[in-house]
Amino acid sequence: MNTKLNPTNVRRIFARNLRVVRQNLGLSQEALADAAGLHRTYVGSVERGERNISIDNIERLALALNVSPASLLEEAQN
Repeated sequence: MNTKLNPTNVRRIFARNLRVVRQNLGLSQEALADAAGLHRTYVGSVERGERNISIDNIERLALALNVSPASLLEEAQN
């Protein structure tokens, strides 16, 4: 694992993982937002890496997706 991650890179990893998990579950951004108690435009901006998301909202999204918060932050192994 790369131990020299910068905030922008971590945000990009989170955004990609969030989108992949959501799409694999067949959920729209709106459905995920509803399940997590967040606004749909917020979820979209998180998936585009535009938001510096709070740990609380990471947890809300992870619970809505039935995954661990840590799994959304892990860099994919090639």
